[in-house]
Amino acid sequence: MNDQVNITADAVALQERDEFRAQGWLKLIAPAKVNLHLAIGARRDDGYHDAVSVMHALNLHDVVYMRRKPADAEEPARPSTRLVACGDVTVPELASDDNIATKAVAKLAERFGREDAGIEIRIEKNIPAQGGLGGGSSDAAAALVGAARLWGIDPNDPAIEQTARQLGSDVAFFLHGGCSCYEGTGDVFIRALEPSKRSVALVKPEGGVSTAEAYRAFDAQPQPIPDELADQVRAVAAADDITLFNNLAAASEALMPQLADIRTWLLAQLGVESALLCGSGATTFAVCDSFAQACQVVADARKKGLWARATSFGSARVLVVSTGDSA
Repeated sequence: MNDQVNITADAVALQERDEFRAQGWLKLIAPAKVNLHLAIGARRDDGYHDAVSVMHALNLHDVVYMRRKPADAEEPARPSTRLVACGDVTVPELASDDNIATKAVAKLAERFGREDAGIEIRIEKNIPAQGGLGGGSSDAAAALVGAARLWGIDPNDPAIEQTARQLGSDVAFFLHGGCSCYEGTGDVFIRALEPSKRSVALVKPEGGVSTAEAYRAFDAQPQPIPDELADQVRAVAAADDITLFNNLAAASEALMPQLADIRTWLLAQLGVESALLCGSGATTFAVCDSFAQACQVVADARKKGLWARATSFGSARVLVVSTGDSA
């Protein structure tokens, strides 16, 4: 019975996605990311933490559709967002106004004094929630780029990136993609690195780790940053030369011990060179010797009841891929 329900749900979702494509929506891709290096420093007086982060885009991405809402004299022009699950990805029950993509359009409209903020957003979710893969942040960056396109705003206007930084520490990264080093609270661009092309296996258990709880656990027992790794991040020019590091991982793995088990299991798999938790979790990524080996790791992880996906590092960023009839 459950299989029949899932088949029906998938068929309805597919029909809806076909309708989105047929109705002239602006179409964008919103890539996932991992942190090759995440060095969390001391907690600051403002409650945030200093951070050095090297983020790398993946070739796994959400698909974002946007178009103007028809004018309604009785309703104020407001953005709205709807999430559509793809395949084995589930979407959180989230009110439209609470979605970061909706907030992104509203903030950009306020910044430019736009009264025509009525934009519909439909997001096909391939990036799982609570995964540390930046799906929500990437969707928000796509919403900024899409709204700017629909309103005729220069895509290079500094206000777009400034708005992105107000939404979250990693939103601005997705405007550039590839591989880059950020400092501050993880939101200040320092430099770009040569992206990798290697294959990656992503593995995630059900549920996730509260980021706030992870940081509280970290503050109770901070993990030092080895001097040699800090020096390496300042010196290397290519993603492939970075030693994977995440000093927030111990806190998250203590809160959700299954994450440590997954990392240990991944490191024991044939063709896996290294593995690391993504941010505060709950996805662990494994760098593999080949895409075939990444696919084998994924197949074995799924047999264990885990969400898993094979992909690769890439140069992707938020990008308009089709203007439809609405742009």
